[in-house]
Amino acid sequence: MASGDVTYPNTGSISDVVTKGPIVDHVKSEASRTGQELRQLQNSRVTPSTTTADGQPLTHYHSLMYSLLSWEQPRATAVSYASVVGFIFAARYLPLLRWAFKILYMLLGLTATVEIAGLVVFKRGITSGFRPRRYYTVPKETVEAVLEDLEQLVDFFLIEFQRVLFAENVLHTVLAFSAAFTGYWLIRFVPFWGLAVIAVTTTYFTPLIYISNREIIDEQIQNLQDIINSQTNQLRDLAGERTSQATGLMKQYVGEYSSKAQEIIGSRRSTSPEMAKVASPVKKETVVESTKTEPLADFTAPVADPAIKREDFPEAPITAPLAQAPEADIVASVEPAEQAGDREPLLAI
Repeated sequence: MASGDVTYPNTGSISDVVTKGPIVDHVKSEASRTGQELRQLQNSRVTPSTTTADGQPLTHYHSLMYSLLSWEQPRATAVSYASVVGFIFAARYLPLLRWAFKILYMLLGLTATVEIAGLVVFKRGITSGFRPRRYYTVPKETVEAVLEDLEQLVDFFLIEFQRVLFAENVLHTVLAFSAAFTGYWLIRFVPFWGLAVIAVTTTYFTPLIYISNREIIDEQIQNLQDIINSQTNQLRDLAGERTSQATGLMKQYVGEYSSKAQEIIGSRRSTSPEMAKVASPVKKETVVESTKTEPLADFTAPVADPAIKREDFPEAPITAPLAQAPEADIVASVEPAEQAGDREPLLAI
């Protein structure tokens, strides 16, 4: 080799540069790890041992969502987040429905054109020659598995909504309230697709922020709980003190008013003439028993006026008076003297 010649290292062909090298190796390594984490995320769909507050078992989507949102497999979680956000942007900026109709009519038009051209030129259809012996169908086992998985997904959302609604965890209920209140105000200014992106981003990255700063956040939450508990105890003690004071004051007022009412009632009784008459002695007459046919009467009534005496009243009749009736209807009833003497005397009422 002559002096001054420059030699270059043998880097191989362009295909080797594209398929080999540190960048390609790194990409392959990351792809392999991502695929492994996705499989681990898929295998995490197991029914958890924990239950709800009322003992109801959870679904396997609870363990899947926990593993997904807790970033246990960060590459798989990042891929799912990018997929969801990409779908939202695609639905916003790309005419996906129009493209679907375009692909459908182009496919059907190509199939019909090839079939008609085959019938005209070759006297036999070309497209129909590719027809399978038996049309493809979905196996029953696959349909049942999909329906069961869909049922588990619906149950997951229903159970979580009820757990938040009935405050099984107060912190989760407060966070859900904050999210709903924020969404109520943002929907006035932010379009639906923008609100969807914000919701997905918050759902994915809030657990990550909490996991990264768990100690600080737990400490602040504990301090807040202590403050709330102390304030609640103070309000409870104040309410008990006020209640006891009000109860004592009410008892005092009731006692005073009852004593005043008794004094007023007593004074009215002493000054009322009716009460004086009632309070006067009541004269009673003894019941006189006689073997003769004299009337037996017992007058037990208060004497309102001492000028009225018993002699002022007429004597009560001994025998029953005869009824006055027409001559045709008169019925004579004559009793012997012996029987009349044995009758009990009638009382004048």
